[in-house]
Amino acid sequence: MAAGHLHILGICGTFMGGLAAIARETGLKVTGCDASVYPPMSDQLRRLGIDLIDGYGADQLSLRPDIWVVGNVVSRGNPLMEAILDSGQRYMSGPQWLSENILYGKWVLVVAGTHGKTTVSAMLAWILDRAGMAPGFLIGGVPGNFGISARHPPSDRFVIEADEYDTAFFDKRSKFVHYRPKTTILNNLEFDHADIFSELADIERQFHQLVRIVPQSGRLIVNGTDTAITRVLERGSWTPVERFGVADGWHATQDAGDGSFTVCRKGEELGRVRWSLSGDHNRMNALAAIAAGFHAGVEPATAIEALARFEGVRRRMELRGSVRGITVYDDFAHHPTAIATTIAGLRQRVGAARILAVLEPRSNTMKLGVMKDRLPGSVAAADRIYVYGANLDWDAAQVFAPLAERAWCGADLGALVERVARDARPGDHVLVMSNGNFGGVHEKLIARLQADA
Repeated sequence: MAAGHLHILGICGTFMGGLAAIARETGLKVTGCDASVYPPMSDQLRRLGIDLIDGYGADQLSLRPDIWVVGNVVSRGNPLMEAILDSGQRYMSGPQWLSENILYGKWVLVVAGTHGKTTVSAMLAWILDRAGMAPGFLIGGVPGNFGISARHPPSDRFVIEADEYDTAFFDKRSKFVHYRPKTTILNNLEFDHADIFSELADIERQFHQLVRIVPQSGRLIVNGTDTAITRVLERGSWTPVERFGVADGWHATQDAGDGSFTVCRKGEELGRVRWSLSGDHNRMNALAAIAAGFHAGVEPATAIEALARFEGVRRRMELRGSVRGITVYDDFAHHPTAIATTIAGLRQRVGAARILAVLEPRSNTMKLGVMKDRLPGSVAAADRIYVYGANLDWDAAQVFAPLAERAWCGADLGALVERVARDARPGDHVLVMSNGNFGGVHEKLIARLQADA
């Protein structure tokens, strides 16, 4: 290993926290700092013996680490970063450090796409694990089958959730170009991250950079129904391609009213997945994971058996509690397409029961209002909609006005909780969607419902 002591700037982010856990697992000394050191990541890191500092004070130079690992939350003007630059000390991005010290020489399985990266990565890691490969992984969530978001056992297989967001203030390429993939899943592609990309074509160019570095001995596992991915491949591809979601590739058949499905490849039935997940998106996610696992040496029958035991990912349709027959779920939905897909999956599961959708438009793209006009349609399948409109650059009440009395908008979290609790009745399903902690709204809502029990 190249360095004995890492100090990580932005350590409490999902990716950097996972990197810290992996570095500690290899025996390195790891310390770190962040603008706000908070649970659960801070607790997870401290349990690993990682010392954390709140803030980016320049006095941290006295730690004298072998290398400073810089997260993409850090920008010029950050006092610690300015001190590192002025003193000429060695630094690099998290993705670069991971590439050079962990991924080099491994069979890396990359999962990229606008939606479903975390779930597919978790599925794929679990499939490899059930096949006895004990893979390493770094995932942007906590898979229920593992209980941790990252690990680095002595295995030649490594699964990584590949984010298209930029690497660092000094490296504006997408993170995933650092990951040295052999098996690459391109799950889907839509416009997102409006704070750094101006149009979909910008993102397509970054995805093609990823396609460019997959070797001829590798495999591209691509969504055959996605036109943006088709455009990416039309720019040039040097790697064998397998498609999923289409009849001449990996595809699924489903029985009416049954979440199970039969996995097929080029017309051949390979087995039936019987599991607790629902929705077309999860079947597509499963097909991608099975196909990638097959390229890495896992027979489809083993992958199908693994998915029957797949426990999902925290914050992906995670059941948070049930009070008086009212069920509360948490989901990470951060984009109009993801919101609509999540609601559709729940609708398929609960039938005619009422769905109360509680939304915090929190991602940078959502706050900017780039996709605000798509939001009413994305929640239209819910029976009631509650929108937390604080810190937005647009008027939530005006945007959701087409939904009339079905929608409630407000900037007071307490008022939102009170309204949902007042409206909810036995048999309802409350679906909370945000890519942040949403002010602990789940716990507040459950406590409020219990008060009326």
